Amino acid sequence: LCPPCAACAEAGEATASAAAPASAGAAAAHPTVVFVLGGPGAGKGTQCANIVRDFGFTHLSAGDLLRAHMKSGSADGNMVAEMIKQGQIVPSEVTVNLLLGAMKDSGKSTFLIDGFPRNKENRDAWERTAGYDCDFVLFFDCPEDVMLQRLLGRNEGRTDDNVETIKKRFKTFQESSMPVVQYYEGLGKVRSVAATASPEAVYADTEGHFAKFK
Repeated sequence: LCPPCAACAEAGEATASAAAPASAGAAAAHPTVVFVLGGPGAGKGTQCANIVRDFGFTHLSAGDLLRAHMKSGSADGNMVAEMIKQGQIVPSEVTVNLLLGAMKDSGKSTFLIDGFPRNKENRDAWERTAGYDCDFVLFFDCPEDVMLQRLLGRNEGRTDDNVETIKKRFKTFQESSMPVVQYYEGLGKVRSVAATASPEAVYADTEGHFAKFK
């Protein structure tokens, strides 16, 4: 897992949300999993909400699940919180197990996993623990200058949304997450969407990748 401060910074872009069950045609031997990646401010949360609404996926944010786990008061949650307090890196298996638990608890079969895997360690832990790979990666490709303006334009009271911190988040994404995107590109699993236009225009390009789930 990447340093938790980076995970938490982007977690606010999306919240876990559940929708109606997917059509029977989407059922498979294992759940349908789509990893959703893109830099901070690429618009992942907005587009995930649209997919939930129109295609019945369940949306899970890895960062949100980790934060909720730390606040749960459980022994394991307290241990994770203490690791973060001490500046230690939380093992990727913790995040993967939280995701798998949320998937099981939802009772659903089609999932958008937002902001994961953030790095190679995340990806390796998913493959070891889940035992199956994602169906595809939905990648929102957006220039840093556009993402920067979006983040600065937010009115969410987020203390981390200043230029210096945002640029650090961009650097982390380029160094840790883009190699994951490139790995899946090599497997032919990336569905890339240009994310510079309006949310409506971006979604018009996004929804075609989910037509088989209608």
